[in-house]
Amino acid sequence: MTTGPPAPRRAGILSLRRAKITRMSLRTLISVHLGEPSPESGSASKAGSASEAGVEPAPPGEVAAAEDALIARLDGTTRKSFEVIRAGLYNAPPSGDDWERLADSAYAGFARTVLEIAAVRAAAIQAGDIPYAADKAFAADEVAVLGRAVRVALLRDETWLPELLDRLLPAVAVAPTPARTLPSQALVFEVARSAQEFPTPEAAAALRAVRGIVRHAGVPKQLDRNLKRIDAALADRTEVAFRLPDLGFGPDGVYRSVVGEHEARITIGEDATLTWHRLDGQGLRGVPAAVRRDHPARLKELRELVKRARAHLTTLTRALEGALLAEPGQTYGRWRAEQAAHPLGRPLTERLIWEVEVAPGEWRAGLPVEDGRRFIDAAGEPWAAVGEDAAIRLWHPVRATPGEIRAWRDQLTERHLRQPFKQAFREIYVLTPAERETRVYSNRFAAHILRYRRLYGLFKARSWQAGMLGPWDGGYEGEATRVLPGRRWRGRLFVEYVDPAWQDELASTDQVRFERRTDDGWREAALEDVPPTVFSEVMRDVDLFVGVTSIAADPEWTDRGEDRYRDYWHRAGFGDLSASAEVRRDALARLLPRTRIADRVELSGRFLRVRGSRRTYKIHLGSANILMEPDDAYLCIVPSSRGAAGDGLFLPFEDERLSLILSKAFLLADDADITDPDILRQIERSA
Repeated sequence: MTTGPPAPRRAGILSLRRAKITRMSLRTLISVHLGEPSPESGSASKAGSASEAGVEPAPPGEVAAAEDALIARLDGTTRKSFEVIRAGLYNAPPSGDDWERLADSAYAGFARTVLEIAAVRAAAIQAGDIPYAADKAFAADEVAVLGRAVRVALLRDETWLPELLDRLLPAVAVAPTPARTLPSQALVFEVARSAQEFPTPEAAAALRAVRGIVRHAGVPKQLDRNLKRIDAALADRTEVAFRLPDLGFGPDGVYRSVVGEHEARITIGEDATLTWHRLDGQGLRGVPAAVRRDHPARLKELRELVKRARAHLTTLTRALEGALLAEPGQTYGRWRAEQAAHPLGRPLTERLIWEVEVAPGEWRAGLPVEDGRRFIDAAGEPWAAVGEDAAIRLWHPVRATPGEIRAWRDQLTERHLRQPFKQAFREIYVLTPAERETRVYSNRFAAHILRYRRLYGLFKARSWQAGMLGPWDGGYEGEATRVLPGRRWRGRLFVEYVDPAWQDELASTDQVRFERRTDDGWREAALEDVPPTVFSEVMRDVDLFVGVTSIAADPEWTDRGEDRYRDYWHRAGFGDLSASAEVRRDALARLLPRTRIADRVELSGRFLRVRGSRRTYKIHLGSANILMEPDDAYLCIVPSSRGAAGDGLFLPFEDERLSLILSKAFLLADDADITDPDILRQIERSA
């Protein structure tokens, strides 16, 4: 699953290379990057970077002055973007477009130059050519310039950057003396923040290497926080996420290590699990006492490796889900080498449906087996892939027929195959006649009342950008936006702050709109022009926001007495099913016949109807709220923290609401065994 440059070999501080020193000013190099004749030596005019020409450490202040000189000579649009980036205001942060304009300009060459100059200065400090002083290697304005340079290089995914970071970071993270201080703690953290914004696996690896050698007590803790955010952010850069290292796992997805008289195995499947075995292969139930006693450090390393493997699986899963929008896909040969045969990637790819272009415009779907050499179709029949140059992409149900979707859902259920994320059981959203009438906006999810704090957290979890709403000037209206992978489309959800009710901060939803990226920026698009996958994925997110954060999903809301949102709670809590609830209904239709309560349950319209000994109950498939027959009296059951489905029932996908509905169904089917006085009081009062 590795692409781009191979992982660079780590360079220790003692092996730092000394750059060749020549007399070339930053202003000369700026002229080179702008394609202008050099005001100095002729050889300098042919230099493409500081590493090629050789540079000397720049005097204090010259780095920032050189950046100002470069920016002044760029076009007006790029200069405007740069000023937004440099200001970095909380209420008006730079967008991806601002960074991309800067990265597409002559600043890219300047970025390499100043980073090479920084590496030269750091090497000189390590060699003793420049006197050492803690945290004085770079001034504050220089750190800011270098941070912008690193961000531009990371955004461009420059092939030269990993090797440079391997030289620069160790040299600024450890003093050339036995001191626990750093030549530039500020630059270490600036690089880490840059990698959070534009992550690459190589930048994360360089920071992890530095984390292992730094002597300062507080720096590793902060780097751990940075690295956690970098790992999460990698998932949003699908084009680089698959370069994550294999961590030493074998082709079979197993990491093996002999520890004393035992063997540790970390196996990649749905999760990363650590097991212990005797050297003859016999499995053990837990960690051997001898390992705990004699090899505590190695045991800690193995447990840390499990955590890293799980983090990689999470990152790759999110990256694959983002790749659902990749219409053209990639070549089959590259996919096999980088994903299907990768020790960490294979367990994910084998549980997902892929489609191969077997003829121009003709795609065939299948589950990969044998490292992707063959596929199994929805009927369970094997078929061989085509040529190495054939296109392959993830199958998306919005491109499939209802019959194909049903067949894949049957296949996965029969095979007890749980996918890394919803794919066969994924909700799909297509244009409605009402949306064709409104043309540029959708009111499908308008006028819902949501818990705002929970909504704001979900925005961040799903990569939506939103300003904070609240009871202040300008805080009553806002929008959340999500730029889709590929950065060609983005969705917009408009929200309004609602005056606090019962000490709850609430928000109401409004329109959903779409924009297409053009040379002039983002331009509003008609809904009919939005690709079906883009439309479906954005609307799926909005449906998720409503389903998870709506007050209709709160079973206790109705007990608040007089409340102006009570009508909404009842309407949304028992109303028509959303696309996610329809998928839930489909899954229940497949699962319930296999349960011990099959003869006491039935799907009826919007509800799962459960016949108990005391009453008959109707569980809404959207909200999981319960009504009791014959008078539709409401039954409040607060979900337990366990949220178990009951009977160890296999679920084809993770869905908290589906598990909740099933757990309530099992409870109510055996209502004669209920002992909770609050539940019994409600049942008996309405009987």
